[in-house]
Amino acid sequence: MGRRLQGPLALSLMLAFTTAPANAFELFGIKLFGKDKVAEENETIGEPWNYTVDFVVPYGFEDVEKSLKGSSTLWADRERPASGAAGLIVRARGDYRRILNTLYGSALYGGSITITIDGREVSELPIDANIANPANVRVEVDPGPVFRFGQAQIINQAPPAKRRRDRVEDPAREGFLTGEIARSGTILQAGRLAVEAWRYQGHPKAKIGNQQVTAEHRTSTVDAVLTMEPGRSAVYGEVSVSGTERMDPEFVARQTGIVPGREYNPNDLERAKKRLARLDVFRSARIEEAEEIKQDGSLPLSVSVQERLPRRFGVGGTYSTLDGLGVEAYWMHRNLFGRAERLRFEGKVLGIGNTFKPEDLTYRVGASFTKPGVYTPDTDFQASVFGDREVLERYTRTSVTAQAGFHHEFNEELSGSLFANVDRARFDDDFGTRDFLTVGLSGTVTYDSRDNPADATEGFFAEASLDPFYEMEYGNLAARMMLEGRAYYDFGSDGRFVAAGRAKLGSLVGAPISETPPDKLFFAGGGGSVRGYAYRNIGVDTPNGVAGGRSLMEASAELRARVTDSIGLVGFVDAGLVGAESFPDFNQDVRIGVGAGLRYLTPLGPVRLDVAVPLDRRNDDPSVAFYVGIGQAF
Repeated sequence: MGRRLQGPLALSLMLAFTTAPANAFELFGIKLFGKDKVAEENETIGEPWNYTVDFVVPYGFEDVEKSLKGSSTLWADRERPASGAAGLIVRARGDYRRILNTLYGSALYGGSITITIDGREVSELPIDANIANPANVRVEVDPGPVFRFGQAQIINQAPPAKRRRDRVEDPAREGFLTGEIARSGTILQAGRLAVEAWRYQGHPKAKIGNQQVTAEHRTSTVDAVLTMEPGRSAVYGEVSVSGTERMDPEFVARQTGIVPGREYNPNDLERAKKRLARLDVFRSARIEEAEEIKQDGSLPLSVSVQERLPRRFGVGGTYSTLDGLGVEAYWMHRNLFGRAERLRFEGKVLGIGNTFKPEDLTYRVGASFTKPGVYTPDTDFQASVFGDREVLERYTRTSVTAQAGFHHEFNEELSGSLFANVDRARFDDDFGTRDFLTVGLSGTVTYDSRDNPADATEGFFAEASLDPFYEMEYGNLAARMMLEGRAYYDFGSDGRFVAAGRAKLGSLVGAPISETPPDKLFFAGGGGSVRGYAYRNIGVDTPNGVAGGRSLMEASAELRARVTDSIGLVGFVDAGLVGAESFPDFNQDVRIGVGAGLRYLTPLGPVRLDVAVPLDRRNDDPSVAFYVGIGQAF
């Protein structure tokens, strides 16, 4: 006789969740360290007890059968012997609960579960029962009818939020609605959302006071009534810090951005965690709320941190058929004076192997300094000085550049920066050898609402930059402007089919091409620009070759399809032009490249392989171009 779920049944659904401790670390399915917990739990101890298992589900429930088998330890470990007869009985008994949870998750509350060993019901077997080795196990599940909500109600639900950032999804939009399929997960989700809605309106201790969930088998319906207890509203109290060794605890508290006396909001806590992570000083940082709200209505917070070692160094290498071998190294101190001040020295050499002449290699050496928390927790002071020798197809640049300024995070989506800079450079190109000395400003505003910068499926990215400068050798006052936008649209497919578009406009005003540093002029072509064409091979045609221009236009469109959970395909078209004047001349020939790509999807972002063909091939352009990288092209 099996465990039957029919008859009047009150469903007690867990609204609390636990997180299991980490036991191992894997990357791309390869275990790097630690012991696999599942394997550890299933190690055979004592006499190996083998068994065969038949898993029986009625015809017509193929989708449910797959889920049921996935939840069954008996089925998953059918080729692994149990630890003695008692171990097999324990394994079988645990399957009742696992299979039951799976049925509830599929809104199947009227089914029955029968598990037998050698024809005897497991629930009635004593733990020391004598069973055959190997044993015959049979799991028989009758899922029964799908249940729908007869009543789905939240009593004392939070009022609609007044601010956009405080809005929480309506449980009804997530399926908690009369007539919808009554999955247990939908009820759990409704409870979470109802609690969060009150928390986002200043009630940190909101909870579900009473839950009544009842299945009516006669009508195959579930009545679910959740009664909310929002508790008192609260403001932030004192922010205490523990675990600091070299860091100033008062600075850590300030960097959270939590202001005592301000109304409680979970958004503030999430942003505080990101601020602390951005310091790059802590191995871990945790913000915890006090158990109770004080009599004065304040809620104290505690910040527990664990610091990283302050000094770090690294070495690396790159290789490409175009650039040859490259080596680089850096040394960094990430907490100079106890307030996460970061000092970094770095250097690199590129082009080794393509040439062994020092003057033909590309070098970069310099130092940068960052001081976070200047004026506000979201404002950083940054300064750097670098010496470069850059050997490119179009020019060779030898320079020293220094800049200093501020970067500010206005909110999670909007940021901006403003820097003063000075650059002394010598260029060797088709115009000969020329020296430039520029002094100027560089301002950038960035808006980024993408769900995942490495593999966006929705959202927008927009960036505008303005770089006014004065060139002292030729006496020109000029400005370089750039505007770029990206947009992503998911065809209601949860990221499986996505359209992506990119557009970029650039303009340089105030100086002729011959009197402008070439690195401030515009080129196009190559990966991240117009695929199919040689890198920086789209410019202004001159008798001596291709030179940089004073205007730029680029556009790209992609259709992305995820074929499996790990493989994606992309079709794309890129277009671009570079003009001699400050505003694009659309009568010029627009260079167009088309192609397709393969994506291997990983937790770190997709590994990208693109193949592109130029439709207007010129000198030095390949007939077919290949590009490899990590992350989508844009």
